[in-house]
Amino acid sequence: MKESAGTTGLILNEPVLFEKGRKGRCGISLPRRDVAFFPLDETLAGPGPNFPDLSEVDVVRHYTRLSSWNFGVDTGMYPLGSCTMKYNPKTNEKQAALPGFAGAHPLLPVALSQGVLKIMYELERLLAEITGMDAVTLQPAAGAHGELTGMLVFHAYHKSKGSRRSKIIVPDTAHGTNPASAALCGYSPVNVKSNERGVLSAETIAEVMDEQTAGIMVTNPNTLGFFEENIRKIAEIVHAKDGLVYADGANMNALMGIVSSGDIGVDVLHLNLHKTFSTPHGGGGPGAGPVCVAKHLEPFLPVPRVLKKGEKYFLSEDFPQSIGKLHAFYGNVGIMIRAYSYIMSLGAELKKVSQLAVLNANYIKERLKGILHLPYDRPCMHECVFSDKNQAAQKVTTLDMVKRLMDYGFHPPTIYFPLVVHGAIMIEPTETESKEEIDLFIQAFKDVVKEAGDDPEKLYGAPWRPKVTRLDETEAARHPCLTY
Repeated sequence: MKESAGTTGLILNEPVLFEKGRKGRCGISLPRRDVAFFPLDETLAGPGPNFPDLSEVDVVRHYTRLSSWNFGVDTGMYPLGSCTMKYNPKTNEKQAALPGFAGAHPLLPVALSQGVLKIMYELERLLAEITGMDAVTLQPAAGAHGELTGMLVFHAYHKSKGSRRSKIIVPDTAHGTNPASAALCGYSPVNVKSNERGVLSAETIAEVMDEQTAGIMVTNPNTLGFFEENIRKIAEIVHAKDGLVYADGANMNALMGIVSSGDIGVDVLHLNLHKTFSTPHGGGGPGAGPVCVAKHLEPFLPVPRVLKKGEKYFLSEDFPQSIGKLHAFYGNVGIMIRAYSYIMSLGAELKKVSQLAVLNANYIKERLKGILHLPYDRPCMHECVFSDKNQAAQKVTTLDMVKRLMDYGFHPPTIYFPLVVHGAIMIEPTETESKEEIDLFIQAFKDVVKEAGDDPEKLYGAPWRPKVTRLDETEAARHPCLTY
């Protein structure tokens, strides 16, 4: 296909349901009441919601039309850097929908939950093997929740040794949630800068690591797309002062089967099942952010924990040093089943996942180098970072270019992050995109850059083809419409 993937077509307008409703319409048949009618006392509860009356066809067409406005991993390439928006194989959904899993209730007795407990038990061990760590908790509901768990483990560890630490080292190439998670646990984030190669220098860490510092939170590979090549030396420096090393594993998709986090000195590592292990991403959840730890931190993991005795699986809260409970019941089990399915489907091929993800990112980097400004011209891992420096003379910004990409049929990549690159354009193709799809994306970006030089007016205010053109995002953030 030589032409762009972006096009126009029949896109139906759709009002809100409150405008579509008409009194007397009904799309459901309610069962006969077996209790007396009792009106809501508005003096106690206030005026009730004014729900619209709708027929079945009203409701079905409404949500079907809205779904046609959406863009997701099942629609096309989602090149968000740092988010790893990979395709979710449908076999994972099939396994999670099996009646024994989908119909399981968290209050079932252990004797009737052996299948679910076995999967949780085995998934913990699979994740430990993949990461090179010793023990795993599946409770955290997302990556940021995993970060919070890691910081609570840090605190519990130092408390067990009678030590009170007040600071956490956070590099400028870490994910933005890292300093927030540290602060939430009462630590003061200490920002350190990366070097001219886009990674941390051991000397920089040695200057700030002291007996008041609980440890370091490092994203590896970092948000510039580079592996922290000095991580072992950095870990030695932190451990020498009895600090701990936390690795943000959101970018683990570049390392599976290649790097053992345990061997490079990591004490705590969180994973994003939706990023690395192909479970659904976004939409507010449910998600999962398992946390892997080294052996000496296992006593602090949250409870309950899944244990095995003989051929039976059971839940135990008999861990006196545990940080406690983090989630209702045991975590988002449906997401765990999807991740388990993905791992079992691929087996040793998980290594190839990482290899292809790195290959695709480097292919984009080389093809767009010179077209877009490349602040760090060196091999990358899972993502590459460009900037809008070459377009500054035309007063075309990163935002203008990625919005124009939408007219060519591509979701914009991540922009203006990481903050260490001015006007950053962070692209992560993942391993699930074919060369043909990536070539279309590259050509689209080249066409947009050419427009920026020849006719920049086409970019100002873009996109033009989608259902909704450029929004006032500042106004939307400051004055969101939350009710109708």
